[in-house]
Amino acid sequence: MTLPDATRFYIDGKWVEPEPGATLAPVVNPATGGEVCKVALGTKADVEKAVMAARAAFPAFARTSVAERRELLAAINAKLIERNDEIAKAISVAMGAPMGLAIHAQAPSGPQHFEQILTEIDNYKFEENMGTTRIRHEPIGVCALITPWNWPMNQIATKVAPAIAAGCTMVLKPSELAPLDAVILAEIIDEIGLPKGVFNLVHGDGPGVGSSLVSHREVDMVSFTGSTRAGIAISEAAAKTVKRVSLELGGKSAMIVMPSADLKTAIATSVREVMVNSGQSCNARTRILVPKDKYAEAAAIAAEAAKSLTVGKPEDKVNLGPVANRNQYEKVVSLIRKGAEEGATLLAGGPDKPAGLEDGFFVAPTVFGDVTPDMTVAREEIFGPVACLMTYDTLDQAVDIANDSEYGLSGGVWAASREEAAEVAARLRTGMVHINGAGLDSAAPFGGYKMSGNGREWGKYGLEDYLELKSVYGANG
Repeated sequence: MTLPDATRFYIDGKWVEPEPGATLAPVVNPATGGEVCKVALGTKADVEKAVMAARAAFPAFARTSVAERRELLAAINAKLIERNDEIAKAISVAMGAPMGLAIHAQAPSGPQHFEQILTEIDNYKFEENMGTTRIRHEPIGVCALITPWNWPMNQIATKVAPAIAAGCTMVLKPSELAPLDAVILAEIIDEIGLPKGVFNLVHGDGPGVGSSLVSHREVDMVSFTGSTRAGIAISEAAAKTVKRVSLELGGKSAMIVMPSADLKTAIATSVREVMVNSGQSCNARTRILVPKDKYAEAAAIAAEAAKSLTVGKPEDKVNLGPVANRNQYEKVVSLIRKGAEEGATLLAGGPDKPAGLEDGFFVAPTVFGDVTPDMTVAREEIFGPVACLMTYDTLDQAVDIANDSEYGLSGGVWAASREEAAEVAARLRTGMVHINGAGLDSAAPFGGYKMSGNGREWGKYGLEDYLELKSVYGANG
């Protein structure tokens, strides 16, 4: 296929060339290390054009009816489904997801969230009465949407869909490392006739485009998904104009395997879940806690599970592709080496590239055993295919270890019964907990406690992030 053109921007309802001063950067295929196309890195001038287009479009779009916005969302969704395989290829070539994952999970995550928002606005009360007061839920305004490279279409959809549903206008800055699926979305938006200026796309890096967006006085809200370090910087920049800031940041989540759990199922499933998308998911439960007297058995199961996974080129039928870029590869490998240096036992994988995959950024599925809470691999987000097996003596100790983190995004509990697991889940200081391998729910809020961010995405709660509250006193008799 011909790859989308990421050297142009979509501003005020048309494709435009970048302003003078913009540069071109390579989009690199992590499976080969070679360049596949170019992406334009915009400047403050490009941001200015896009933000002012969004500002000009806001008054009219804010007044559109829910039915009008629903029709637009449904049209976008239909085209996303129609172009699923094309989107999958664009994602795979830019960030390395195996084509099976790209076709069946990465690309379909767009329609998944658009469809959920369609359900939400059918039921959401944008106006409600409270005694003599009318409560209005109104669009917040111009939104800066900044998305990462690991689940690119997923994170774009979780921001764009609720923003449109709420009646907001927006400027999207996708990751410059994986920008191609965002271009396809812009093509779809142009085709279906979203009013000009409602959606604007500007490519660029954090210093050139991201910082200009988050500090712009005409931006009312910033929604960011990425590292905690970047989230802090965005919060500081946005504070000068008192914007709303919604952050979905890092994680170092724990999976507690209780004594009553089916050990083989719990450990094998937990290890495989860590490795999905080459471990590049913020909510991965990478710290796997097991009763000390079951450690030896758990270690053998974990090692077997990791070694059973195949690593290879994204176009092949494999479980894991490469990690998404060189910087991430070097970080993951350095942390694997750090784990060994600090005394963790390497049960599977390691820092060396798998045989025959020397050209790309490939990391073998890695499991550490004998990991203690003070080790770097137990505290830092690795964001690669690395699981840490840890032990506990009592359930109270397990909960303390799980909560002993600056992060609080996700978690999990395996037990013989849902009731037993739910009691422990209630004690975890995280925004999400998976019981006995339960999957995510598109209607439920996605987000975390502590340094994992603030605000929530997905479903009704994601929609409400883009709404302001207005009290109209005396409106009801």
